[in-house]
Amino acid sequence: MFVDSHCHLDKLKQTERLGIQAVLEKAQQAQVEHMLCIGVTPDDFASMQTIVGDHPQVSFSCGIHPLYVAKHGFDEASLRALCARNDVIAVGETGLDYYYDKDNHRLQQRSFAAHVALATELNKPLIIHTRDARKDTIDILKEGQAERCGGVMHCFTESLEMAEQAMELGFFISISGIVTFANADALRDVVRAVPLDRLLIETDAPWLTPVPHRGKENEPSFVRHVAECVAKLKDVSVEEVAHVTRENFYQLFQLERTPL
Repeated sequence: MFVDSHCHLDKLKQTERLGIQAVLEKAQQAQVEHMLCIGVTPDDFASMQTIVGDHPQVSFSCGIHPLYVAKHGFDEASLRALCARNDVIAVGETGLDYYYDKDNHRLQQRSFAAHVALATELNKPLIIHTRDARKDTIDILKEGQAERCGGVMHCFTESLEMAEQAMELGFFISISGIVTFANADALRDVVRAVPLDRLLIETDAPWLTPVPHRGKENEPSFVRHVAECVAKLKDVSVEEVAHVTRENFYQLFQLERTPL
């Protein structure tokens, strides 16, 4: 059985067209037993709840993505209220993105630091997005004592050095479909070096569709292809990757298993 540790079920076009049940049935047929649906703004949370709130195989996070902070602002009180809910198991998606947003570094940093403080206050793991901001990301995590809550570096594409620094803080490294891309040799080297018991797998659906489904909308059922690539790189079976990453997920988020 697989776990998709990071997806956006509310953003899938096929959810709008076919309904969420069809997406979840395809995931079940692919032996995906649990999915973490990630919030990128507080405004998204109500729609997430409406779409998948009644499905025990789906959990939720809530946060403000660094690329949305400038547009949506940062209302700490409303974010705290949502993240404190029992059905929210993680704080984020949060972090820093200097690749796409080159003008709002200070605003991103303030938002990220507030998310870290909230996560440690609530003792809920962080979901971290980081791109071209290695030093500032690690510095803010250290300053906020993020090792107290832990979390995951989602869709990791940075250096092995950064992965090691994050793991020292108790963070897991999550691998997406990017690992299957032809130009992802550097990421594949990182996967080879990171211990399996520190890895998670994800789709980041509807984006970053893995080989062999490039050109299609990504979905949780495709997480198996990420696991297959990781298994090849680690020279272990797909079943071992599925088992260990699933155990890592339930350990990090302190969840009861939801077997199919």
